Amino acid sequence: MTVDQAAADRAAAIESAVLAATERLLAGGVSFAALSTQRVAAEAGVARSTLYLYFKEKNALLAPLTAALKDGSFDLMQRWTPAQPDALDRLTEALLGVIRHYRRQAHILRAVLEVAGHDAKIGQLWEDRLIPFQRLSQHWIEQAQAAGETAPDIDPATASQVIVYGGLRVITQQALAGHPDQDPTVARELAANQWYGAYRRPA
Repeated sequence: MTVDQAAADRAAAIESAVLAATERLLAGGVSFAALSTQRVAAEAGVARSTLYLYFKEKNALLAPLTAALKDGSFDLMQRWTPAQPDALDRLTEALLGVIRHYRRQAHILRAVLEVAGHDAKIGQLWEDRLIPFQRLSQHWIEQAQAAGETAPDIDPATASQVIVYGGLRVITQQALAGHPDQDPTVARELAANQWYGAYRRPA
């Protein structure tokens, strides 16, 4: 192993340990506002000065956690297409998976929403992570219009924004405050709204 490779491996191990420590502390009930870099460093088993070599400020800890949070939900959604057999039922299943994904990661979701409101960089990162969802939804609507399967007067870009931002608001509320027993009902209603509202809207 080269010196450069060893250094890269050590850096990756430290970053991983710090992020894992941050997640454990948040999952344990510590709010992000109350979380100190000293406590994260101690939990990760590194010096605070070492932590700052990789994360210049506390809020920087959220960037990779935010990416992982959104990537997990996007993986679930991109497996679905309106052309699948039983597409509405499958959309319900996909959205249920997203709700449960955010519920499992509620500690990260809370931290991101806590910081995004006053940190422009994290707020923009959160917004940017929604772009792939909008593009995917817009593609599905345009595809359905080309096939004559949904109303031709739908504006795909606007409709995709409504689907993504409206859907995220409902999913976030359910994941953070709703009862788990209601997850399937919320997923079903959300799927029906998206399906009949855009993907297969009567002309």
